[in-house]
Amino acid sequence: MAFEPFRNEPFTDFTDEAAAAAYRQALNDVRGRLGGRWPLVIGGERVTTDRWLPSLDPCDPDTVVGEVAMAGADEIERAMEAATAAYADWSRWPMPSRARALVRLAAIMRRRKLEFCAWETFEAGKNWREADADVAEAIDFLEYYARESLALAEPLATHHWQGEENITTLQPMGVGVVIPPWNFLLAILVGTVAAPVAVGNTVVVKPSPATPVIAGLFMECVEEAGLPPGVINLLTGADADLGDALVDDRRTRFINFTGSVPTGTRIHERAAKVQEGQRFVKRTMLEMGGKDALIVDETAELDLAADAVVASAFSFNGQKCSALSRLIVVDEVHDALMERVLERARRLQVGSAAENADVTAVITQRQFDRITTYLEAAPEQGRVVLGGGRAKDAGPGWFIQPTIVDDVAADAPLAREEVFGPVLAVVRARDFEHAVEIFNSVDYGLTGGLISRSRERIERARSELEAGNLYINRKITGALVGVQPFGGFKLSGTNSKAGGPDYLRLFMEAKTVTERF
Repeated sequence: MAFEPFRNEPFTDFTDEAAAAAYRQALNDVRGRLGGRWPLVIGGERVTTDRWLPSLDPCDPDTVVGEVAMAGADEIERAMEAATAAYADWSRWPMPSRARALVRLAAIMRRRKLEFCAWETFEAGKNWREADADVAEAIDFLEYYARESLALAEPLATHHWQGEENITTLQPMGVGVVIPPWNFLLAILVGTVAAPVAVGNTVVVKPSPATPVIAGLFMECVEEAGLPPGVINLLTGADADLGDALVDDRRTRFINFTGSVPTGTRIHERAAKVQEGQRFVKRTMLEMGGKDALIVDETAELDLAADAVVASAFSFNGQKCSALSRLIVVDEVHDALMERVLERARRLQVGSAAENADVTAVITQRQFDRITTYLEAAPEQGRVVLGGGRAKDAGPGWFIQPTIVDDVAADAPLAREEVFGPVLAVVRARDFEHAVEIFNSVDYGLTGGLISRSRERIERARSELEAGNLYINRKITGALVGVQPFGGFKLSGTNSKAGGPDYLRLFMEAKTVTERF
């Protein structure tokens, strides 16, 4: 095939007044469409039910972004049947034909990029930069997986044996369930759907009930791109109605999940049980968050370090599984670094995503309450040197001040548990050896980093720091598809490495055929 080489979708420069004006226009256009109803999509048909789930704007919870139909047992059965029926044909499409469908889907989404961004600003409270990056990543996943799939149509390399032909090929697995999170509401949804679909599987996708409208918009593009009915089926609704039932279904061949450790491990446990009529072992791909740390040693360039800290900790309000939540700083440079960090953090504007504030509202009342519980306990675990509560003047939404808690013990809850908000715990280390010990002391291993001028320490960090994505002398968020394959280990997940060359293999199985002549 002759696809042009993969290139990451460029980010928009909003310092360009024309780009900023275009974003404002997109916000105005989408604002006029808020409050509508979005159906399920099953076998290519739009399906409504007698129950509707509202999606609220985190920055203004009185604003209903949209209502989505709530699926139940009947809709689950219909979706599984539709996906099973579609698999019989889709799995036999040539790999290049499926790749072309994904590239067309990417082109359609690229043309509607600002529209998607505006919906994200309202539904997830993403400021312009964060929404733009999320939509760009979604497009990247489609383009990257389309190209990566082509090589998997070819037989795998095997050794010759005289008098025989031996061929090992890869084939799709069947029907899968995709459960994406709310924080990367489009990028992870698209990436976790596109990968299995690219190599011939069909899927039932259940988006987060906190951000379901964006999935309806995506399905409009799927239809326009011409993917056959039933290849991608959308079920929205309550987790309690859908999650366990989809995981347990005897037709579910694999589950592709991104979310919390309790939910991910529950899925893993339930998937291990062989249901009546099930004739395979289910496969789980799990990405489950982190307690991510950045070490700053006494050789570090402190202005670089301070920039990395603030960007990593407070972009999208700390609601990234890769976000910095533990700053581990060698005692010798603690005071000098914190002076710089606080100077930068105090400049952060808290406010509406539509107005492009630096820090916006957290996703739901439930998440706001959870973060507030940690903040109430913070004075007992360290010194609150910035923030510490609700941002009362920011607006009616679920706004929390960017918060820094200094002198937190390495074993304190703030330094060990995933808060998932704009809260940074600062832990002092005696020296680099102690910093490594603190870094590796948690149950997670997703992202992390080191700011240092020491070549020896950088090389040690490469092998000793337990993180699936490790960043040296830069921020620890912002992995790019095809550039930094993403996924952790320990309780951060199964190290599936989304956006990397091995990811598509997870949704295929190998078959070896030998013929003796």
